[in-house]
Amino acid sequence: MKYTGGCHCGNVKFEVEMTIDKLLACNCSICSKKGHLLSFTDAKNFKLSKGSDSLTDYQFGKKSIHHYFCKTCGIATFGKGAMPDGTEMRAINVRCLDNIDLKKFPISEYDGKSL
Repeated sequence: MKYTGGCHCGNVKFEVEMTIDKLLACNCSICSKKGHLLSFTDAKNFKLSKGSDSLTDYQFGKKSIHHYFCKTCGIATFGKGAMPDGTEMRAINVRCLDNIDLKKFPISEYDGKSL
């Protein structure tokens, strides 16, 4: 399914095609503080349609994931990294998708804190 999304102020907008069957709530140090609900897709299914100059990149730990957020409103819309097989992926903060009912999806807990 094709979705659109973006940040709060509208400076960052994106389109993504993906199947959402569940949401992931991670308890790592950044996700737990931000309250992300995530879904993942191959990078080729993601298009940043507006705002590359409005994004700030934050990395920590092993610096293998790029946590992007809008430098104006601070909303973290997506991240960039690689799947275990090396495929480039996007981690979408589903809370930033337009017109989506989060209650429709089960939430899986992920223990990122233990990594």
